[in-house]
Amino acid sequence: MSDLPGIVVTGASGRMGQMLIRTVVASDKMQLVGAIERDGHDWLGRDVGEAMGLGALGVEVENDPLESFARAHAVIDFTSPEATLNFAKYAAQARVVHVIGTTGMDDEQIAALEPASRHAVIVRAGNMSLGVNLLTQLTRKVAEALDDDYDIEVIEAHHNQKVDAPSGTALMLGQAAAEGRGVSLKDVADRGRDGITGKRERGHIGFSAIRGGDIVGEHDVLFAATGERIVLRHIATDRTVFARGALKAALWGLDKKPGQYDMIDVLGL
Repeated sequence: MSDLPGIVVTGASGRMGQMLIRTVVASDKMQLVGAIERDGHDWLGRDVGEAMGLGALGVEVENDPLESFARAHAVIDFTSPEATLNFAKYAAQARVVHVIGTTGMDDEQIAALEPASRHAVIVRAGNMSLGVNLLTQLTRKVAEALDDDYDIEVIEAHHNQKVDAPSGTALMLGQAAAEGRGVSLKDVADRGRDGITGKRERGHIGFSAIRGGDIVGEHDVLFAATGERIVLRHIATDRTVFARGALKAALWGLDKKPGQYDMIDVLGL
């Protein structure tokens, strides 16, 4: 093993898990020291590189996070809310950076990360890409500049295997718009319309979700008024943008004090 920071990837067999592993292996700034999968998974005990068709990497797929985290500097976690909360406890015990790209976490689950953040650095974001985080800042600024004459709609599209809606990125953009307006998102969010819904409520922020094919991720923030529309858009065509952002977050967190951070902190925006 080299002296490079060691990275553990959870959910190793998933779309993002495999992309993260490929990105770590290709990096000259870090090394892969662990790959985690759930109990009973058929990759357990196998070399993760061979399981992915890359050839042997010398890293066996495990189901014991504590043992794996103990030899790491950072954990990158794109799994499920329940799994992430469990991993957060182990990351806190091991005092390693926990980068969380998991989406679908509710307010209660996010609040449950607080005890772990007293002992370890947690970097959590609905989206790890530079472009999306710039879009978030722009959304906040535009919402702040425009009044309620402009209806705000967040439209997102993802592949047909995504299990949560709206996406974590869409909610992040909606939160930015609400902050720009000086309101609470939970008070103004319209997350589902069906049937006779009545006219649109002034000042509300609407969400629409599209699921189909292999769409990586597309997000529009629409500001619509009488006579004009402003559209802020981000389109991701390759998951490596998320992987590169997550790795950047892991390295950034190595010398930080325990606490909760996001990609805005990482990017200095």
